[in-house]
Parts: sequence; structure tokens; C-alpha cells
Amino acid sequence: MTRRLVLGGGLATAAAAVGVVTLRPPLELWPSWSELAADYRTGTGEQRKLALNDNVSINLDTRTSIALRPDHGDSSRIELITGQASIATAPQQSRPVTVIASSGQTVATQASFDVRYLAAEVRVTCLGGEVRVEHQGNARTVRERQQIAYDERRMSDIVAIDPAVEAAWQEGLLIFRYTPLPKVVEEVNRYRSGRIFIVNAELNAHLINGRFHIDRIDEVLLQLEQAFGVKAKTLPGGIVLLG
Repeated sequence: MTRRLVLGGGLATAAAAVGVVTLRPPLELWPSWSELAADYRTGTGEQRKLALNDNVSINLDTRTSIALRPDHGDSSRIELITGQASIATAPQQSRPVTVIASSGQTVATQASFDVRYLAAEVRVTCLGGEVRVEHQGNARTVRERQQIAYDERRMSDIVAIDPAVEAAWQEGLLIFRYTPLPKVVEEVNRYRSGRIFIVNAELNAHLINGRFHIDRIDEVLLQLEQAFGVKAKTLPGGIVLLG
């Protein structure tokens, strides 16, 4: 191999690596290209309310990106690129609203519902009325106080939910009921800069109950220390190690 080929191959590999890191930032420490290209986006800890038109309102949770897509037939279309969004239609709404997320979409006319797209899973929660969730040729109707999830391969069964817990983020709260600590940390990490890591595997068995204010999210760490004797070591850049 010539030196030119070696250098060229090295540059190509480096460019590919940069592309992967840009598309999928490590630990979600910065937005991806698709998020930066969104029509509307919220930062860490930020929430935002939008009016798509006179009859459709959207509430964006932290680290959420959406794009407005061209209408299809008589349906307004929104793509949830990442994060969590709550959509509500007016009682007189007659035109369907379609929310695209990953490999599926949710269609509603008169409803309030929540779509959450994190990692590889999409979760659709109906808070009022009913919605139709379409995924790879399958369609299911999800009614008030029900939830369904899907990923690239399959769609789950419909389950009952507590709307007070599921919609708490819209009131500036996170509510946990017998939630494993890793799930709590995963959720809290969405609302703060930096990252919390569990370094003591024994802590994973702890179940957490509590109501926490999103604008005072680090109080979670204080309560973990008080309730479970967890030691939180803070490092630069918002990194916290739980041991």
C-alpha cells in the first residue's frame, strides 16, 4: 500500500467516525444533526408550548425536537425527532393530526395524547379521547388512560396508565411510584446538564417513591442520600457518581 492510500484510508475512517459521533452523540451530551435541523427544539430542562394552529397545541418537554412535515391529504403532520411532546386538539377539530415517530405514527382528531421517543422506543399515551397508532401495517386504537409502545420490530399490548403520573411533567413534576433507581436516574438525566452514573450495583434494587420539581431536579440526589444513605460524588461537568 502506498502512503497516499494509507493516509486516504485513515482520513476516510476518521470522517466516518466523526459522522457517527455527530449522528449519535455519546451519552447524548450534545444535539445530533437531525435535532439541530428541527423546526422547534428545547434544551436541557426547558419546556415550551406551541400553537400549531387555532385548533392544535403542542407542549414540548426537555430535550425535544420536532419538525413540521408537508400535509398529507387532509392531515397535518408533525415528526417527533426525539424527546417527548403532548398534543391537544380543540373540541371542534375536524382535521386529523398525525405525529410521526420512528417506524410508526399516531393519528388523532379530537384527543389529547403524549408521544415519547427515547432511545429506540416510542411510547404513546392517550390522555383524552382516542388515537390510532399505526406501525408497519398494524393499527390499534388507544383510548383514554391507555398506553402502547413500539420499536422497529414490534408493537406492545395496550396497558392501563395513571394519567396523573404520565402527565406530571406538564405540571413541572416528576412522579415515581415504586420505580427502580436506574429508571429514576435515566429520567432525571434528561432534565439536568451532565450525567448521573450508578457505580454501586447494589443500588439498582432500590425502589423509589416521590414527587420532584423539575426546576429543582438535583433535590433528587439529596433525598437519595437522606433516604438510602447513597453517597453522591460530584465531578466537573455535572457528572455525579452514586455509590
